Amino acid sequence: MRTKKTKQVARFGARYGAVVKEKVRVIEAKQRQKQQCPFCKKYSVKRAAKGIWFCKSCKKRFTGHAYHLK
Repeated sequence: MRTKKTKQVARFGARYGAVVKEKVRVIEAKQRQKQQCPFCKKYSVKRAAKGIWFCKSCKKRFTGHAYHLK
């Protein structure tokens, strides 16, 4: 029998339940993708820490939302 691909939440194994793991998967996928810089408008911003973002294009470090920029 084949199992469903769970991507990054596979590290949790059989713990926490499917609904919680699906919510975590959506949030983590959104926070790890490149965001649009509010200064130079390029998609080159990555999350440095919780609420801290860094643009590789214009080399600016700024604060924003914890998981993704709005």
